[in-house]
Amino acid sequence: MDIYDQEGNPVQLEQRKTGIWAKIGGGSLMFAALFHIVLLVIGAFWIFQITREPEKKVDFMPPGGGGGERGEHQVQQKKRAQITPTTNVKRVFAEGAAASYAIPEQGDNFGEMSTLSSLSGGGMTGGLGGTGTGAGFGRGNGNGAGLGMGGGAGKLFGLIPETMRKRCSREDRLQRLKENGGTPACEDAVLKSLRWLKNNQNSDGSWGQSKQSAMTGFALLAYFGHCETPVSEEFGDSCMKGIVYLVNVGMKNNGKMAENFTEKSWPYEHAIATYALGEAATFCKDLKVEVPYLMEQTGKAGQLIIDNQNRNGGWAYLYEKEGGHTDVSVVGWQLQSLKACSHTNISYKGMNNCINKGLTYLTQQQDESGGFGYSGPKPSGGLEYHTLTGVGVLCNQMWGKSARSEVRKGLKYISEKTKFDYNSEFSDLYGHYYESQAMMQQGGEEWKKYNDLFRDQVLNNQDSDGSWKAPGGGKKIRAVATSYADNNQNGKIYRTCLCTLMLEVYYRFLNSSGGGSSARPSI
Repeated sequence: MDIYDQEGNPVQLEQRKTGIWAKIGGGSLMFAALFHIVLLVIGAFWIFQITREPEKKVDFMPPGGGGGERGEHQVQQKKRAQITPTTNVKRVFAEGAAASYAIPEQGDNFGEMSTLSSLSGGGMTGGLGGTGTGAGFGRGNGNGAGLGMGGGAGKLFGLIPETMRKRCSREDRLQRLKENGGTPACEDAVLKSLRWLKNNQNSDGSWGQSKQSAMTGFALLAYFGHCETPVSEEFGDSCMKGIVYLVNVGMKNNGKMAENFTEKSWPYEHAIATYALGEAATFCKDLKVEVPYLMEQTGKAGQLIIDNQNRNGGWAYLYEKEGGHTDVSVVGWQLQSLKACSHTNISYKGMNNCINKGLTYLTQQQDESGGFGYSGPKPSGGLEYHTLTGVGVLCNQMWGKSARSEVRKGLKYISEKTKFDYNSEFSDLYGHYYESQAMMQQGGEEWKKYNDLFRDQVLNNQDSDGSWKAPGGGKKIRAVATSYADNNQNGKIYRTCLCTLMLEVYYRFLNSSGGGSSARPSI
Protein backbone atom coordinates (compact mmCIF):
# COMPACT_ATOMS: atom_id res chain seq x y z
CA MET A 1 0.00 0.00 0.00
CA ASP A 2 1.32 3.44 -0.98
CA ILE A 3 1.43 6.35 1.47
CA TYR A 4 1.19 10.08 0.32
CA ASP A 5 2.08 13.37 2.03
CA GLN A 6 -0.24 16.37 2.40
CA GLU A 7 0.65 17.61 -1.05
CA GLY A 8 -0.12 14.30 -2.70
CA ASN A 9 3.40 13.19 -3.25
CA PRO A 10 4.28 9.54 -2.49
CA VAL A 11 6.34 8.99 0.68
CA GLN A 12 9.28 6.49 0.61
CA LEU A 13 9.30 4.57 3.95
CA GLU A 14 12.58 3.14 5.47
CA GLN A 15 12.51 -0.67 5.49
CA ARG A 16 13.07 -2.13 9.02
CA LYS A 17 15.18 -5.30 9.32
CA THR A 18 13.71 -8.25 11.15
CA GLY A 19 16.26 -10.33 13.20
CA ILE A 20 16.48 -14.13 13.32
CA TRP A 21 15.45 -14.18 17.02
CA ALA A 22 12.24 -12.36 16.13
CA LYS A 23 11.63 -14.52 13.11
CA ILE A 24 11.62 -17.70 15.21
CA GLY A 25 9.44 -16.26 17.93
CA GLY A 26 12.15 -15.73 20.50
CA GLY A 27 10.00 -13.88 22.94
CA SER A 28 7.53 -16.68 23.21
CA LEU A 29 10.29 -19.25 23.57
CA MET A 30 11.93 -17.32 26.37
CA PHE A 31 8.65 -17.10 28.21
CA ALA A 32 8.00 -20.84 27.80
CA ALA A 33 11.53 -21.75 28.95
CA LEU A 34 11.29 -19.62 32.07
CA PHE A 35 7.90 -21.12 32.82
CA HIS A 36 9.21 -24.70 32.61
CA ILE A 37 12.30 -23.90 34.67
CA VAL A 38 10.06 -22.63 37.43
CA LEU A 39 8.01 -25.83 37.23
CA LEU A 40 11.16 -28.00 37.42
CA VAL A 41 12.44 -26.13 40.48
CA ILE A 42 9.11 -26.55 42.23
CA GLY A 43 8.98 -30.24 41.27
CA ALA A 44 12.53 -30.94 42.47
CA PHE A 45 11.85 -29.19 45.76
CA TRP A 46 8.70 -31.30 46.23
CA ILE A 47 10.52 -34.59 45.43
CA PHE A 48 13.41 -34.03 47.83
CA GLN A 49 11.22 -32.71 50.60
CA ILE A 50 8.27 -35.07 50.38
CA THR A 51 9.62 -38.41 49.16
CA ARG A 52 12.38 -40.63 50.59
CA GLU A 53 14.66 -43.01 48.74
CA PRO A 54 13.60 -46.59 49.49
CA GLU A 55 16.12 -48.72 51.31
CA LYS A 56 18.20 -50.92 49.09
CA LYS A 57 17.37 -54.60 49.03
CA VAL A 58 19.96 -57.30 48.63
CA ASP A 59 19.10 -60.62 47.07
CA PHE A 60 21.64 -62.50 49.18
CA MET A 61 20.33 -65.95 48.33
CA PRO A 62 17.77 -67.18 45.87
CA PRO A 63 14.27 -67.35 47.34
CA GLY A 64 13.01 -70.77 48.19
CA GLY A 65 13.84 -71.05 51.85
CA GLY A 66 15.44 -73.90 53.59
CA GLY A 67 17.56 -73.67 56.71
CA GLY A 68 20.00 -70.84 56.52
CA GLU A 69 18.91 -69.46 53.15
CA ARG A 70 17.99 -65.79 52.85
CA GLY A 71 15.57 -64.28 50.41
CA GLU A 72 15.18 -60.60 49.71
CA HIS A 73 15.46 -58.46 52.78
CA GLN A 74 16.27 -54.97 53.84
CA VAL A 75 19.93 -54.37 54.57
CA GLN A 76 19.22 -52.52 57.77
CA GLN A 77 17.24 -55.46 59.12
CA LYS A 78 20.14 -57.81 58.36
CA LYS A 79 22.96 -55.70 59.75
CA ARG A 80 24.36 -57.41 62.80
CA ALA A 81 26.12 -55.83 65.73
CA GLN A 82 29.87 -56.10 65.57
CA ILE A 83 30.95 -58.67 68.13
CA THR A 84 34.21 -57.67 69.68
CA PRO A 85 36.60 -60.20 71.25
CA THR A 86 37.52 -59.39 74.82
CA THR A 87 40.90 -57.75 74.87
CA ASN A 88 41.18 -54.44 76.68
CA VAL A 89 37.41 -54.01 76.56
CA LYS A 90 34.80 -54.37 79.23
CA ARG A 91 33.59 -57.95 79.30
CA VAL A 92 29.95 -58.83 79.16
CA PHE A 93 29.61 -62.21 80.83
CA ALA A 94 26.93 -64.69 79.94
CA GLU A 95 25.69 -66.77 82.81
CA GLY A 96 27.98 -69.72 83.34
CA ALA A 97 30.33 -68.62 80.57
CA ALA A 98 34.02 -69.43 80.81
CA ALA A 99 34.84 -66.90 78.09
CA SER A 100 32.94 -63.84 76.97
CA TYR A 101 32.41 -61.32 74.27
CA ALA A 102 31.30 -57.71 74.20
CA ILE A 103 28.52 -56.58 71.92
CA PRO A 104 28.59 -52.81 71.21
CA GLU A 105 25.56 -50.85 70.17
CA GLN A 106 24.50 -51.64 66.65
CA GLY A 107 25.83 -49.11 64.21
CA ASP A 108 27.28 -48.71 60.77
CA ASN A 109 30.47 -50.65 61.40
CA PHE A 110 28.98 -53.70 59.73
CA GLY A 111 30.18 -53.49 56.15
CA GLU A 112 27.61 -53.17 53.42
CA MET A 113 27.33 -56.43 51.55
CA SER A 114 28.06 -56.45 47.85
CA THR A 115 25.13 -57.25 45.65
CA LEU A 116 24.67 -60.78 44.41
CA SER A 117 22.85 -61.41 41.17
CA SER A 118 20.55 -64.38 41.19
CA LEU A 119 22.68 -67.47 41.48
CA SER A 120 20.22 -69.38 39.36
CA GLY A 121 20.54 -67.00 36.46
CA GLY A 122 23.30 -65.62 34.30
CA GLY A 123 25.99 -67.84 33.05
CA MET A 124 25.95 -70.14 36.01
CA THR A 125 23.04 -72.21 34.81
CA GLY A 126 24.90 -73.21 31.71
CA GLY A 127 28.03 -73.81 33.69
CA LEU A 128 26.82 -76.55 35.99
CA GLY A 129 28.68 -79.73 35.24
CA GLY A 130 31.08 -77.85 33.00
CA THR A 131 33.30 -80.09 31.01
CA GLY A 132 32.96 -83.22 33.02
CA THR A 133 30.19 -83.90 35.50
CA GLY A 134 27.88 -84.96 32.70
CA ALA A 135 25.13 -87.20 33.96
CA GLY A 136 26.52 -87.20 37.45
CA PHE A 137 29.69 -89.22 37.68
CA GLY A 138 31.97 -87.88 34.99
CA ARG A 139 35.64 -87.35 35.61
CA GLY A 140 35.92 -83.71 34.65
CA ASN A 141 36.27 -80.75 36.94
CA GLY A 142 32.64 -79.67 37.02
CA ASN A 143 33.54 -76.03 36.49
CA GLY A 144 31.03 -74.35 34.23
CA ALA A 145 31.88 -71.34 32.17
CA GLY A 146 29.32 -69.14 33.93
CA LEU A 147 30.88 -69.08 37.36
CA GLY A 148 32.85 -66.01 38.27
CA MET A 149 32.77 -62.30 38.76
CA GLY A 150 30.31 -61.67 35.93
CA GLY A 151 26.76 -62.82 35.38
CA GLY A 152 27.16 -66.12 37.16
CA ALA A 153 28.06 -65.99 40.82
CA GLY A 154 28.07 -62.23 40.97
CA LYS A 155 30.24 -60.07 43.21
CA LEU A 156 29.32 -61.21 46.68
CA PHE A 157 31.30 -64.43 46.61
CA GLY A 158 33.64 -63.36 43.83
CA LEU A 159 36.72 -63.29 46.05
CA ILE A 160 35.96 -66.57 47.78
CA PRO A 161 37.93 -69.42 46.21
CA GLU A 162 35.98 -70.95 43.36
CA THR A 163 36.04 -74.37 44.98
CA MET A 164 34.15 -72.99 48.00
CA ARG A 165 31.68 -70.79 46.13
CA LYS A 166 29.27 -73.42 44.88
CA ARG A 167 28.09 -74.33 48.36
CA CYS A 168 26.54 -70.87 48.67
CA SER A 169 23.52 -71.28 46.44
CA ARG A 170 20.70 -73.55 47.48
CA GLU A 171 19.82 -74.26 43.87
CA ASP A 172 23.42 -75.04 43.03
CA ARG A 173 23.76 -77.30 46.05
CA LEU A 174 20.69 -79.27 45.04
CA GLN A 175 21.95 -79.46 41.47
CA ARG A 176 25.31 -80.78 42.60
CA LEU A 177 23.61 -83.26 44.93
CA LYS A 178 21.69 -84.60 41.96
CA GLU A 179 24.70 -84.67 39.65
CA ASN A 180 27.01 -86.32 42.14
CA GLY A 181 24.74 -89.00 43.53
CA GLY A 182 23.17 -87.21 46.47
CA THR A 183 19.47 -86.88 47.23
CA PRO A 184 17.19 -84.22 48.73
CA ALA A 185 17.34 -86.32 51.91
CA CYS A 186 21.02 -85.38 52.22
CA GLU A 187 20.10 -81.69 52.32
CA ASP A 188 17.35 -82.33 54.85
CA ALA A 189 19.72 -84.29 57.08
CA VAL A 190 22.33 -81.53 56.97
CA LEU A 191 19.80 -78.89 57.98
CA LYS A 192 18.53 -81.04 60.86
CA SER A 193 22.08 -81.54 62.12
CA LEU A 194 22.92 -77.83 61.89
CA ARG A 195 19.81 -77.04 63.93
CA TRP A 196 20.87 -79.60 66.52
CA LEU A 197 24.29 -77.97 66.71
CA LYS A 198 22.73 -74.55 67.11
CA ASN A 199 20.53 -75.80 69.94
CA ASN A 200 23.48 -77.40 71.72
CA GLN A 201 25.88 -74.46 71.64
CA ASN A 202 27.27 -73.30 74.98
CA SER A 203 26.38 -69.85 76.28
CA ASP A 204 29.94 -68.60 75.66
CA GLY A 205 29.75 -69.48 71.97
CA SER A 206 31.67 -72.75 72.19
CA TRP A 207 30.60 -76.35 71.78
CA GLY A 208 31.45 -79.34 73.94
CA GLN A 209 32.24 -80.18 77.54
CA SER A 210 36.01 -80.30 77.02
CA LYS A 211 38.42 -79.57 74.17
CA GLN A 212 36.08 -76.76 73.23
CA SER A 213 38.43 -75.31 70.63
CA ALA A 214 38.29 -78.51 68.61
CA MET A 215 34.55 -79.03 69.12
CA THR A 216 33.84 -75.41 68.16
CA GLY A 217 36.08 -75.77 65.12
CA PHE A 218 34.15 -78.87 64.02
CA ALA A 219 30.77 -77.16 64.43
CA LEU A 220 31.88 -74.10 62.48
CA LEU A 221 33.26 -76.25 59.67
CA ALA A 222 29.85 -77.93 59.46
CA TYR A 223 28.24 -74.47 59.22
CA PHE A 224 30.69 -73.25 56.59
CA GLY A 225 30.28 -76.47 54.61
CA HIS A 226 26.68 -75.39 54.03
CA CYS A 227 27.72 -71.76 53.50
CA GLU A 228 26.24 -70.66 56.81
CA THR A 229 28.07 -67.48 57.82
CA PRO A 230 27.58 -64.61 60.31
CA VAL A 231 25.02 -63.08 57.92
CA SER A 232 22.90 -66.23 57.53
CA GLU A 233 19.26 -65.91 58.47
CA GLU A 234 18.95 -68.94 60.75
CA PHE A 235 22.51 -69.68 61.87
CA GLY A 236 24.19 -66.26 61.66
CA ASP A 237 24.23 -65.41 65.37
CA SER A 238 25.37 -68.89 66.35
CA CYS A 239 28.11 -68.82 63.74
CA MET A 240 29.35 -65.39 64.84
CA LYS A 241 29.49 -66.40 68.50
CA GLY A 242 31.51 -69.50 67.62
CA ILE A 243 33.99 -67.44 65.62
CA VAL A 244 34.33 -64.92 68.43
CA TYR A 245 34.92 -67.72 70.93
CA LEU A 246 37.87 -69.01 68.90
CA VAL A 247 39.27 -65.51 68.40
CA ASN A 248 39.09 -65.00 72.17
CA VAL A 249 40.99 -68.24 72.78
CA GLY A 250 43.72 -67.17 70.40
CA MET A 251 44.00 -63.72 71.92
CA LYS A 252 44.30 -65.10 75.43
CA ASN A 253 47.01 -67.56 74.37
CA ASN A 254 49.01 -65.62 71.78
CA GLY A 255 47.65 -67.58 68.86
CA LYS A 256 47.48 -71.01 70.50
CA MET A 257 44.09 -72.61 69.98
CA ALA A 258 43.44 -75.01 72.85
CA GLU A 259 42.44 -75.12 76.51
CA ASN A 260 45.16 -77.30 78.04
CA PHE A 261 48.68 -76.94 76.67
CA THR A 262 50.10 -79.65 78.91
CA GLU A 263 47.96 -82.24 77.13
CA LYS A 264 50.12 -83.84 74.46
CA SER A 265 47.41 -83.90 71.81
CA TRP A 266 46.65 -80.17 71.88
CA PRO A 267 48.05 -79.76 68.31
CA TYR A 268 44.92 -81.59 67.13
CA GLU A 269 42.74 -78.95 68.77
CA HIS A 270 44.87 -76.13 67.45
CA ALA A 271 44.76 -77.35 63.86
CA ILE A 272 41.01 -78.02 63.80
CA ALA A 273 40.28 -74.59 65.28
CA THR A 274 42.72 -72.97 62.84
CA TYR A 275 40.98 -74.73 59.95
CA ALA A 276 37.73 -73.10 61.05
CA LEU A 277 39.37 -69.70 61.51
CA GLY A 278 40.80 -69.90 58.00
CA GLU A 279 37.38 -70.51 56.47
CA ALA A 280 35.82 -67.86 58.71
CA ALA A 281 38.40 -65.30 57.61
CA THR A 282 37.78 -66.09 53.94
CA PHE A 283 34.00 -65.73 54.20
CA CYS A 284 34.03 -62.67 56.47
CA LYS A 285 36.56 -60.88 54.28
CA ASP A 286 34.36 -61.08 51.21
CA LEU A 287 31.10 -60.50 53.06
CA LYS A 288 32.69 -57.42 54.68
CA VAL A 289 31.82 -58.74 58.12
CA GLU A 290 34.25 -57.13 60.53
CA VAL A 291 35.25 -59.42 63.37
CA PRO A 292 38.02 -57.61 65.22
CA TYR A 293 41.28 -59.56 65.48
CA LEU A 294 39.98 -62.41 63.30
CA MET A 295 42.59 -61.91 60.60
CA GLU A 296 45.32 -61.32 63.16
CA GLN A 297 44.56 -64.49 65.08
CA THR A 298 44.16 -66.54 61.91
CA GLY A 299 47.61 -65.33 60.90
CA LYS A 300 49.15 -66.20 64.25
CA ALA A 301 47.50 -69.61 64.44
CA GLY A 302 48.59 -70.58 60.93
CA GLN A 303 52.12 -69.30 61.39
CA LEU A 304 52.42 -71.27 64.62
CA ILE A 305 51.78 -74.48 62.65
CA ILE A 306 54.44 -73.59 60.09
CA ASP A 307 56.99 -72.58 62.71
CA ASN A 308 56.51 -75.74 64.77
CA GLN A 309 56.82 -78.37 62.09
CA ASN A 310 58.85 -81.34 63.22
CA ARG A 311 62.28 -81.89 61.75
CA ASN A 312 61.06 -85.06 60.00
CA GLY A 313 58.45 -83.06 58.06
CA GLY A 314 55.46 -84.08 60.16
CA TRP A 315 54.02 -82.53 63.29
CA ALA A 316 54.50 -83.97 66.74
CA TYR A 317 52.44 -84.02 69.89
CA LEU A 318 53.09 -80.90 71.97
CA TYR A 319 54.46 -79.42 68.71
CA GLU A 320 57.90 -80.78 69.50
CA LYS A 321 60.30 -79.83 66.72
CA GLU A 322 62.88 -82.51 67.51
CA GLY A 323 61.94 -86.11 68.22
CA GLY A 324 58.49 -86.59 69.69
CA HIS A 325 55.58 -88.58 68.32
CA THR A 326 54.43 -87.75 64.78
CA ASP A 327 51.66 -89.53 62.88
CA VAL A 328 49.53 -89.24 59.75
CA SER A 329 46.43 -88.22 61.68
CA VAL A 330 47.87 -85.15 63.35
CA VAL A 331 49.74 -84.21 60.18
CA GLY A 332 46.50 -84.37 58.18
CA TRP A 333 44.86 -81.68 60.29
CA GLN A 334 47.84 -79.35 60.03
CA LEU A 335 47.84 -79.62 56.23
CA GLN A 336 44.07 -79.09 56.00
CA SER A 337 44.21 -76.04 58.24
CA LEU A 338 47.07 -74.49 56.29
CA LYS A 339 45.08 -74.96 53.09
CA ALA A 340 42.22 -72.98 54.62
CA CYS A 341 44.70 -70.33 55.74
CA SER A 342 46.11 -70.12 52.21
CA HIS A 343 42.70 -68.99 50.92
CA THR A 344 42.92 -65.79 52.96
CA ASN A 345 44.92 -62.69 52.03
CA ILE A 346 47.24 -63.31 54.96
CA SER A 347 50.94 -63.65 54.20
CA TYR A 348 52.61 -66.65 55.83
CA LYS A 349 56.36 -67.14 55.98
CA GLY A 350 57.70 -70.48 54.81
CA MET A 351 54.35 -71.90 53.71
CA ASN A 352 55.51 -73.58 50.48
CA ASN A 353 58.52 -75.30 52.01
CA CYS A 354 56.40 -76.41 54.96
CA ILE A 355 53.79 -78.01 52.71
CA ASN A 356 56.38 -79.80 50.59
CA LYS A 357 57.98 -81.29 53.70
CA GLY A 358 54.59 -82.32 55.08
CA LEU A 359 53.57 -84.11 51.89
CA THR A 360 56.94 -85.85 51.76
CA TYR A 361 56.34 -87.08 55.31
CA LEU A 362 53.00 -88.57 54.22
CA THR A 363 54.60 -90.35 51.29
CA GLN A 364 57.01 -92.01 53.67
CA GLN A 365 54.05 -93.50 55.56
CA GLN A 366 52.54 -95.21 52.52
CA ASP A 367 52.69 -98.96 52.20
CA GLU A 368 53.46 -100.70 48.91
CA SER A 369 49.78 -101.74 48.83
CA GLY A 370 48.78 -98.06 48.54
CA GLY A 371 47.50 -97.71 52.09
CA PHE A 372 48.77 -95.02 54.47
CA GLY A 373 49.69 -96.16 57.95
CA TYR A 374 49.25 -94.30 61.22
CA SER A 375 52.92 -93.98 62.11
CA GLY A 376 54.89 -95.86 59.50
CA PRO A 377 53.74 -97.77 56.41
CA LYS A 378 52.09 -100.69 58.20
CA PRO A 379 48.57 -100.57 59.69
CA SER A 380 48.62 -99.74 63.38
CA GLY A 381 46.99 -101.55 66.26
CA GLY A 382 47.12 -104.92 64.55
CA LEU A 383 44.50 -103.85 61.99
CA GLU A 384 44.44 -105.38 58.53
CA TYR A 385 43.25 -102.13 56.94
CA HIS A 386 45.10 -98.81 56.57
CA THR A 387 42.40 -96.62 58.09
CA LEU A 388 44.23 -93.37 57.36
CA THR A 389 44.62 -93.82 53.62
CA GLY A 390 42.04 -91.11 53.01
CA VAL A 391 44.22 -88.65 54.96
CA GLY A 392 47.21 -89.17 52.72
CA VAL A 393 45.17 -89.01 49.53
CA LEU A 394 43.08 -85.94 50.45
CA CYS A 395 46.02 -83.86 51.63
CA ASN A 396 47.83 -84.46 48.36
CA GLN A 397 44.68 -83.54 46.42
CA MET A 398 44.24 -80.38 48.46
CA TRP A 399 47.72 -79.23 47.63
CA GLY A 400 47.59 -79.86 43.90
CA LYS A 401 49.18 -83.32 43.78
CA SER A 402 46.23 -85.30 42.43
CA ALA A 403 48.28 -86.79 39.61
CA ARG A 404 50.87 -88.37 41.91
CA SER A 405 51.25 -92.13 41.83
CA GLU A 406 50.82 -92.10 45.61
CA VAL A 407 47.33 -90.67 45.14
CA ARG A 408 46.36 -93.16 42.43
CA LYS A 409 47.56 -96.07 44.53
CA GLY A 410 45.73 -94.78 47.60
CA LEU A 411 42.47 -94.32 45.72
CA LYS A 412 42.69 -97.82 44.31
CA TYR A 413 43.36 -99.18 47.80
CA ILE A 414 40.25 -97.45 49.19
CA SER A 415 38.08 -98.50 46.27
CA GLU A 416 39.03 -102.14 46.62
CA LYS A 417 39.23 -102.57 50.38
CA THR A 418 37.15 -100.05 52.30
CA LYS A 419 34.02 -101.16 54.16
CA PHE A 420 31.23 -99.21 55.80
CA ASP A 421 28.43 -100.58 57.95
CA TYR A 422 27.32 -98.03 60.54
CA ASN A 423 26.17 -100.65 63.04
CA SER A 424 29.14 -102.97 62.87
CA GLU A 425 32.89 -102.83 63.42
CA PHE A 426 33.22 -101.27 59.96
CA SER A 427 31.99 -97.87 61.09
CA ASP A 428 35.12 -95.73 61.32
CA LEU A 429 33.56 -92.30 60.87
CA TYR A 430 36.93 -90.59 61.15
CA GLY A 431 38.41 -92.64 58.34
CA HIS A 432 35.34 -92.16 56.16
CA TYR A 433 35.36 -88.39 56.75
CA TYR A 434 38.59 -88.40 54.75
CA GLU A 435 37.70 -91.17 52.33
CA SER A 436 34.42 -89.53 51.29
CA GLN A 437 36.25 -86.34 50.34
CA ALA A 438 39.11 -88.13 48.61
CA MET A 439 36.79 -90.30 46.53
CA MET A 440 34.58 -87.33 45.65
CA GLN A 441 37.67 -85.51 44.38
CA GLN A 442 38.47 -88.51 42.20
CA GLY A 443 35.00 -88.73 40.69
CA GLY A 444 34.10 -91.27 38.06
CA GLU A 445 33.21 -94.88 38.77
CA GLU A 446 35.37 -94.94 41.90
CA TRP A 447 33.21 -92.20 43.43
CA LYS A 448 29.95 -93.80 42.29
CA LYS A 449 30.93 -97.08 43.95
CA TYR A 450 31.97 -95.33 47.16
CA ASN A 451 28.87 -93.12 47.21
CA ASP A 452 26.65 -96.20 47.04
CA LEU A 453 28.57 -97.59 50.00
CA PHE A 454 28.43 -94.66 52.40
CA ARG A 455 25.49 -92.36 51.64
CA ASP A 456 22.53 -94.35 52.94
CA GLN A 457 24.53 -95.73 55.86
CA VAL A 458 24.94 -92.17 57.10
CA LEU A 459 21.40 -91.05 56.27
CA ASN A 460 19.71 -94.01 57.92
CA ASN A 461 21.44 -93.57 61.27
CA GLN A 462 20.59 -89.97 62.07
CA ASP A 463 18.44 -89.60 65.17
CA SER A 464 15.18 -87.67 65.05
CA ASP A 465 16.73 -84.71 66.89
CA GLY A 466 19.29 -84.21 64.11
CA SER A 467 22.32 -85.76 65.84
CA TRP A 468 23.79 -89.16 65.02
CA LYS A 469 23.66 -92.20 67.23
CA ALA A 470 26.84 -93.94 68.36
CA PRO A 471 28.27 -96.15 65.62
CA GLY A 472 29.47 -99.73 65.97
CA GLY A 473 26.36 -101.45 67.25
CA GLY A 474 28.22 -102.30 70.45
CA LYS A 475 31.18 -103.85 68.62
CA LYS A 476 34.77 -102.71 68.70
CA ILE A 477 35.22 -100.38 65.75
CA ARG A 478 38.02 -101.06 63.28
CA ALA A 479 39.84 -97.78 63.77
CA VAL A 480 42.88 -96.14 65.34
CA ALA A 481 40.81 -93.91 67.66
CA THR A 482 37.07 -93.87 68.27
CA SER A 483 36.24 -90.97 70.57
CA TYR A 484 33.41 -90.09 68.16
CA ALA A 485 31.59 -93.16 69.51
CA ASP A 486 31.74 -91.99 73.15
CA ASN A 487 28.44 -91.76 74.99
CA ASN A 488 28.87 -88.16 76.09
CA GLN A 489 28.22 -84.71 74.64
CA ASN A 490 31.64 -84.44 73.03
CA GLY A 491 31.21 -87.81 71.33
CA LYS A 492 27.79 -86.80 70.01
CA ILE A 493 29.05 -83.44 68.69
CA TYR A 494 32.11 -85.05 67.12
CA ARG A 495 30.23 -87.77 65.22
CA THR A 496 27.43 -85.37 64.23
CA CYS A 497 29.94 -83.00 62.69
CA LEU A 498 31.77 -85.83 60.91
CA CYS A 499 28.52 -87.17 59.43
CA THR A 500 27.39 -83.67 58.46
CA LEU A 501 30.66 -82.95 56.67
CA MET A 502 30.36 -86.28 54.87
CA LEU A 503 26.89 -85.37 53.60
CA GLU A 504 28.15 -81.94 52.52
CA VAL A 505 30.81 -83.57 50.37
CA TYR A 506 28.64 -83.27 47.26
CA TYR A 507 29.09 -79.50 47.14
CA ARG A 508 31.58 -78.49 49.84
CA PHE A 509 34.51 -78.52 47.41
CA LEU A 510 34.45 -78.84 43.66
CA ASN A 511 36.00 -81.92 42.13
CA SER A 512 39.69 -81.22 41.56
CA SER A 513 40.89 -84.45 40.02
CA GLY A 514 39.67 -86.84 37.42
CA GLY A 515 43.00 -87.08 35.70
CA GLY A 516 42.06 -84.82 32.80
CA SER A 517 44.06 -81.89 31.52
CA SER A 518 41.29 -79.54 32.61
CA ALA A 519 41.47 -80.58 36.25
CA ARG A 520 42.14 -77.82 38.77
CA PRO A 521 45.41 -78.11 40.65
CA SER A 522 43.94 -78.09 44.14
CA ILE A 523 40.82 -77.51 46.23
